[in-house]
Amino acid sequence: MFVIGNFITALANLINFVLGAYMWVIIGRAIISWVNPDPYNPIVRFLYDITEPFLYRIRRILPFSVAGGIDFSPMILILIILFLQSFVVPTLHGIARSIG
Repeated sequence: MFVIGNFITALANLINFVLGAYMWVIIGRAIISWVNPDPYNPIVRFLYDITEPFLYRIRRILPFSVAGGIDFSPMILILIILFLQSFVVPTLHGIARSIG
């Protein structure tokens, strides 16, 4: 059973890394949005393409996320990521410890 425990631990670590990296991508997009970026720049297009699906869903669900020209959807998405990192990842680690 220790193999399953090790697998779940590795999965928890991978999820934690992916969520952390995605949070930095969201922060990068928010910083780039403060200036007038070239929309044809490959880095800008990558940041928009990878973050827009989730940010669009948040904007669609929460109509107050754009208030007075300030878009709060990146902050809401970062809070969701922090919640997942502090709930899902430790839960998976706990499951792995109980199995192995």
